[in-house]
Amino acid sequence: MEPERREKMNKNSKFNVRKLTIIAILGAISAVFGMTPLGFIPVGPTRATIMHIPVIIGAIMEGPVVGGCVGLIFGLFSIFQAITNPTPVSFVFLNPLVSILPRVLIGIFTYYVYNALRKIGNKKTMGILYVLWILIILYLGNGIYIDIVEKKPIYLLLTNVALIILTLILAYFTHKNLKRSSLDIIISTIIGTLTNTVGVLIMIYFFYGEKFVEALGQDISIARKVIFGIGITNGIPEIIIAIIIVTVVVGALKKETNDRR
Repeated sequence: MEPERREKMNKNSKFNVRKLTIIAILGAISAVFGMTPLGFIPVGPTRATIMHIPVIIGAIMEGPVVGGCVGLIFGLFSIFQAITNPTPVSFVFLNPLVSILPRVLIGIFTYYVYNALRKIGNKKTMGILYVLWILIILYLGNGIYIDIVEKKPIYLLLTNVALIILTLILAYFTHKNLKRSSLDIIISTIIGTLTNTVGVLIMIYFFYGEKFVEALGQDISIARKVIFGIGITNGIPEIIIAIIIVTVVVGALKKETNDRR
């Protein structure tokens, strides 16, 4: 075998092993999030899931194949949870079109949006980022107000205060280090999160609409409104927490990669 061909095969082998390792690690992290309270974070007036975040990170850092595979693991774990730890609405996640397809699409959509934004560029990046940070802080501030008025547990109030501080730190971090690429990461994260939330709820609506709403103890005559309300209530905090985590993690990983070069 020629030396050049052998070297190329070795590189491809290492490349595949690296991707498989990353898929296994990120898939395991997503599964751990689902099995522990770590997967749900109080933010604003609701709670945000972060089980989709490893899918987004994998897609941005390693491409659609890695992102899609991590999403597949996420989806398979949803089915496993529905079987082993059922709730009144777990039956919807037994359907792969609900539990798997949207999760695989997270990785695919996230990567291609991220890749397109990198090519297009945007001179108004920082201005848009400032608007995003302000909106996040206003939402978290509203959560603090609700916590105080409704006299909710102090840990919820402290969590939202900590998230506001973290958002301010993150805004400074993106301004100083990520520059224009931060908008690429943020918008890709938003799209990835919406793919999960909206994709799952659309599938639930089409396949189980009234049955799902009835299992929640709601009026089946307003099934569309109930499901839409779930999307708003869960989607916004999930976007917020995903932006914070993904921007920090991807920024750190990219900085480390650049330092090695």
